[in-house]
Amino acid sequence: MVMKEIRVLHPITRLIIGGAQENTMLTADLMNKDVVGDGRYQVSIVSGPQTGPEGSLIEEVRARGIPLTIMPELLREVSPANDLKALLKLAQMMRDGRYHIVHTHSSKAGVLGRLAAKIARVPVIVHTVHGWSFHEQMSPRKLRFYVALEKIGDWCGHEAIVVAAKDREKGAAQGIKSAANYPLIRSGIELDRFGHPQIPPAVMRQQLGIPANAPVVGSVTRLSAQKAPLDMAAAFAHIAQARPDAWFVIVGDGPLRPDVEHALQATGVAAQTVLTGLRRDVPELIAVFDVFVLSSLWEGLPRVLPQAMASGLPIVCTLADGSAEAIVEGENGFLSPKGQPAHLAAHVIRLLQDGELRRRMGENGRLRAPEFGAEKMVADIEALYRRLLLARGG
Repeated sequence: MVMKEIRVLHPITRLIIGGAQENTMLTADLMNKDVVGDGRYQVSIVSGPQTGPEGSLIEEVRARGIPLTIMPELLREVSPANDLKALLKLAQMMRDGRYHIVHTHSSKAGVLGRLAAKIARVPVIVHTVHGWSFHEQMSPRKLRFYVALEKIGDWCGHEAIVVAAKDREKGAAQGIKSAANYPLIRSGIELDRFGHPQIPPAVMRQQLGIPANAPVVGSVTRLSAQKAPLDMAAAFAHIAQARPDAWFVIVGDGPLRPDVEHALQATGVAAQTVLTGLRRDVPELIAVFDVFVLSSLWEGLPRVLPQAMASGLPIVCTLADGSAEAIVEGENGFLSPKGQPAHLAAHVIRLLQDGELRRRMGENGRLRAPEFGAEKMVADIEALYRRLLLARGG
């Protein structure tokens, strides 16, 4: 490699607490800390200003020392005036910064960022698909619109990473590019934070008001339509009928929280359900669970599943794209059809009734978790950067 210093810019629409955002933050952080790349990388992030009920990573990004620019015009919603301003500002920023690589994340920043990088003649343009902007719940007209935007973004870029193999098939099915042309780099987590809680589970149980011997079914999720939290609430009600001693925990927040609270009240399980809201002590909270559950309708690769695996938990989740890649049916968890809370609940009940099955599945998950480590993810991304730079004479 001729270049001594490689400048990389990661545009992303918003730094909420979520998988794509944590992926971006960890990639920048580990490259800047010379975990890979022999000190060659200077990595920055540019984000829109929006956060939301999911919480914000802006302060954590800054605390890690990652150079961060907040661009007011880079908004999640389609806005022709702001989108044009963001496009022009991004292109100018890329020219002024003389970036060697632009690596975009999220659908909106993925399109604007790749187009801006092409205008700015950035040598290497990469995008990570953290789940597509389109999905089967959309109307045909809306789906065609988002597929067209994805095609524009792909035309501008040099490589598109997927975090889940299923997304290769979905991209190919919509004619964006053939499945063979998407490198798979799984979204990584800081594994050493999970399975080693800083607070003993018994103490955390006391803090949450959960009886010492009660079985706990829990989730870390956004209370939004994508995650189908009302299906989870319905599953809790089914589980409580079979195991009245069970308690339930949902870590996270979102626009559907009032609906979830109402559903829990209506089904009579509110008194034994803890809604923690936004928390950053997720490793300590997960350590309280006996079974991890996720009810999503669509996903890229939900980072909470490797987190649960690293914590030694058996998992019950829906067949939602990337979720099915983290779970090996019958080995480290069970997969359930989307939108069927009773089916989800039946698997959880089986695990609650069989302690040996819980233990075996949890241990299988712990052994599989290193496949999803942050350092492996960043090493794979750095290898991709190096290949692309060499191919373009860098």
